Formats: sequence, structure tokens, C-alpha cells
Amino acid sequence: MSELKKPIFMGAISCGKTTLCQRLQGAALAYRKTQAVEFYQNMIDTPGEFVEHHQLYNALTVTAAEADIIVLLQSVSDRRQTFSPSFGSMFPKPKIGVVTKADLAEDQHQIDWTKQQLKIAGAKKIFTISAVKNEGIQELIDYLGISEVAK
Repeated sequence: MSELKKPIFMGAISCGKTTLCQRLQGAALAYRKTQAVEFYQNMIDTPGEFVEHHQLYNALTVTAAEADIIVLLQSVSDRRQTFSPSFGSMFPKPKIGVVTKADLAEDQHQIDWTKQQLKIAGAKKIFTISAVKNEGIQELIDYLGISEVAK
């Protein structure tokens, strides 16, 4: 197991940040709109508005000071360029990407396009997951050093 890394999850509205937090904590999966930054013992969940509205970027940079690693999330079902090129460069921390909702992908091209968007944003390592189906989660858990999760 790797050393624990406290992640901050960033991404568009409804990309799966809160669902991933629930999965990583072993909590029941239930849709809940994140209205404000939520600090958990080992992770930080941010509202999607912080990414979608550039005037809120300062809230992301301040909040990210509490994290060890920046986790950029993008859903395969969102065909927008959520993050601007080199978005991650505003954070002097390691950056990874997570392709979410992989179970909704129509084909591999859709997953590959989403991975490319995360790379353009500055993610150095990419994980592909489905939090709902618990696919790809263990690899992310191992990378982040999280010890327990509900199976």
C-alpha cells in the first residue's frame, strides 16, 4: 500500500465527485448535490460550480492547500471540455485524472476522448472508474493509500 494521499476532487456538476467520495468511504451511494466544500477525514469534495465558473477558481486554489493531490474528474457522458488546457498548473501539487461513469460509455473512443481531456488539463496518471458498479475503484484506492472501502 502506498502512503496516504489526501485528495481534493474537482470536476463539473454531476461528474461523480460526491458518489466517488461515498464509495471511497464505504457509505451508501445516494445522489446529493454538493452545495459547499465538504471536508472529510481523508478527502475533500468540491461543488462543480467551482470548476464551471472561472470566477470561483480562487476558492479551488485556497481549498487545495489542504490536499496532497489534485484529482480532476470528468464523466464520459459529458462531452464538454470541462477543464481548460493546463488547468492543473495553478496547483503546485501532483495531479491525477479520473474518468467517471465508465459504465455509461458507448464505446472505447468515448473513454479515450475523456482521458485526453484530463491529460490536456494536466493529469499525469489517469484512472477509469464506475463508482456505481465499483469498477476500477480498487486501483484508485491503492494509489491514494486509502485502507478501507465497502466492497
